[in-house]
Amino acid sequence: MPWLPLFALSGCMAVTSAEQQPAALGVGAHPQLPEPRQNLLLPTVHIAPALGWPQGRMPTAAQGFAVTAFASGLDHPRWVYVLPNGDVLVAESNKPAPSGTKDAGAAGLRGKVMGMVMKRAGAGTVSANRITLLRDADGDGVAETRTVFMSNLVSPFGMALVGNQLFIANADSIVKVPYATGQTSIAATPVKLTELPAGINHHWTKNIIASADGRKLYATVGSNSNIGENGMAAEVGRAAIWEVDLVSGTKRLFASGLRNPNGLGWEPQAKALWTVVNERDELGNDLVPDYLTSVKDGAFYGWPWSYWGRHVDARVRPANAAMVAKAVAPDYGLGAHVAPLGLAFSDARMPAPYDSGAFIGQHGSWNRKELAGYNVVFVPFASGHPSGLPVPFLDGFLSADGEAYGRPVGVALDAKGALLVADDVGNVIWRVARSP
Repeated sequence: MPWLPLFALSGCMAVTSAEQQPAALGVGAHPQLPEPRQNLLLPTVHIAPALGWPQGRMPTAAQGFAVTAFASGLDHPRWVYVLPNGDVLVAESNKPAPSGTKDAGAAGLRGKVMGMVMKRAGAGTVSANRITLLRDADGDGVAETRTVFMSNLVSPFGMALVGNQLFIANADSIVKVPYATGQTSIAATPVKLTELPAGINHHWTKNIIASADGRKLYATVGSNSNIGENGMAAEVGRAAIWEVDLVSGTKRLFASGLRNPNGLGWEPQAKALWTVVNERDELGNDLVPDYLTSVKDGAFYGWPWSYWGRHVDARVRPANAAMVAKAVAPDYGLGAHVAPLGLAFSDARMPAPYDSGAFIGQHGSWNRKELAGYNVVFVPFASGHPSGLPVPFLDGFLSADGEAYGRPVGVALDAKGALLVADDVGNVIWRVARSP
């Protein structure tokens, strides 16, 4: 990769065409897609350096809402899960330590430089490998109780409680432990339910959600590369959502061709499973749109051979026309490189116009000249489908100089219907509630 030395020292360089398209491209149910703009010599690398929140500063919420720090001083909080009694579990996690399987793209100069870039973005810390419990017993919107709920996990991310069993998605498996209401820590040794594809772990975050009847889990597994450059043997079982039986641990591929799915949610009206997906990089500032989509059983969404249905990615070799012909277009574009991770469907506890729709935590771009994402947006829904453009709900994560005070990841509604937002650069869980 001859272009890497050119940005290795700065860690923040952007090169693009003077014909850059507006950020609104790639948004909506039928997004406009520009022509791909591949530049092998010097692709765009532009990321907001991690700064952290200055004293007295916090994100800005939509009109009618107020922001408080539910908990601060955490260690790279990535995901939040609200228990039935109102306790909040936070996965403090980062990429797992390298395993015996090496990533061809992570070795040598490319790996070193990308490591520098990720460190500048706040993702270079050692994983805490734990889940922390937060409790707001007096209801003032700030957690006064904080305990280590579980430790010695393997880059934990998604969590799901089914009955008296708590399931945790590690980077390499789904494990379970017994849980009793009100517990502030768990000493039981986790029992493995099933393994998840790991190895290189280019995309390490694994999320889970339970079916309404409590019989199945659905687990996200991202790809091991950008466009299959590590070989398709490294992608077996990756770029997919798995359906897992809670009793036996047996699993089947539920949907595939999803480059890096993360957030999962059941849409309240149609009861369909939805996810947000991070699409591929290095095709220009406005390709490829990251997206929000319903997940159809057995569907193939294109990766790596095509994007947004049957738009062929000419970089992928060998081509696969048969798979492209099967590709399903996603439901709704969020714009290129916004990096959607968190997904939480709203309900009537939120005031209009936020009572029907999806909150999406957008971690932020690295492959776009003008920064995109770095916020939480709301996509309105009607009759089970998106019904309007995304609107900012929580913003102000970037400084005027393009530094990141924070970066949103997981989102969830708490017991009172306020939105919790995990901020892995600010090391804060923000709470966004109606103004008094």
